[in-house]
Amino acid sequence: MRRLIISLLIIGTITLVVVPLILIQVGKSQLHDSEIPQHELLFQSDGPKTILAFFPHPDDEVTVSGTLMKMKDAGHRIILVCLTKGEAAETEGKYSREELGQVRTLEMQNAAQTIGADHLELLDYSDSGMEKLGLDSLKSIAEKLITQFKPDVLVSYDSKVGLYGHPDHRLTGLAIEELFMKKFRGPNFTPQRLFQVTLSPKQIQLALKLSEGFQKHYPKDLTQGLPEPDFSINTTAYFDRVLQVIYGHESQAETLKDLLPYHDQVPSIIYSRIFDREYFYEVKPKKPPGNLRMAFR
Repeated sequence: MRRLIISLLIIGTITLVVVPLILIQVGKSQLHDSEIPQHELLFQSDGPKTILAFFPHPDDEVTVSGTLMKMKDAGHRIILVCLTKGEAAETEGKYSREELGQVRTLEMQNAAQTIGADHLELLDYSDSGMEKLGLDSLKSIAEKLITQFKPDVLVSYDSKVGLYGHPDHRLTGLAIEELFMKKFRGPNFTPQRLFQVTLSPKQIQLALKLSEGFQKHYPKDLTQGLPEPDFSINTTAYFDRVLQVIYGHESQAETLKDLLPYHDQVPSIIYSRIFDREYFYEVKPKKPPGNLRMAFR
C-alpha cells in the first residue's frame, strides 16, 4: 500500500510539474525565435529617462504595457499619449460614438493608472481620421508634445504596417519615425532613441491563422510587413497587470482577444510563460549617437 501511495505521489508530481513545463516549451517554440536577443530592459542608462509612448487609440498601449511597467519600476518616467478617444470602434450598436468616447476615456485613464504612467495626454482627434488629418499635422502634433514633455525615448508603431494594418496605426508610426529622423540631435529635440512595436515572425504566422484583423489588413507580400525585431523584453513578472490593462478595456474585449488568444482558457502560470515577451525594432538615426551611448546605451 505504501509503495502504491509513493508511486501515485510520483506520478502526480510529474503531472503537475513536468507536463506544464512541456506545454510551456511547446508553446514558446510556436511563438518565439531563439535567435532574437532578449534584453532585460528597453535600454540601459546612467539615470532616469523620460519615455513617451505615442499611440492613436485607447488600448494600443496594451502592446507595450509590460515593458512600460518594467521601465517604470526601473525608475524611468512614463508619458502616455493617445491621439483619439477611440469612438469609432465597433461595438455592435451597444454605444453611440459619443458614449463610446466617454467609456474609452475612462478605460484609458484606468489603464494608465495600472501601468503606473506619470502622465496621460488623452487628445480628441477623430478616430480613424489620421489620413484626413494628414501626415504633416501628425508630425506637428507630435513635435509640440515632444517639446512639452522633453522625452529621451520614443515608443510607437512601425511606419509600414502599424502592427496589423490599421491606417491610424501606420500613419502615427510614420509621423513619429519621419520626425525623429529629421530632427534627431537638432535644437530643442530631446529624443535620442526610437523603438517601434513589432512581432516575431512566428507570432505573425500565428496571427495570420487566428486573427481576422491580421488576415484582412496584413500585407499579402510578407516582405512588406512588420520590421524584424532587434530584441524582446521579458514581461512574465508583469503578466497579471498586463491582463488587468486588457480587461480594463472592456468595451474592446472581442478585439483584444486577438492579442492574447485563449488567455482565458489556459492557466495563467502556463500562459504567462508562453506569451512572456514584447518585441521591438529600433529606428537608427542618420547620425549615430557616438559618445551618447556611453551614458545611454
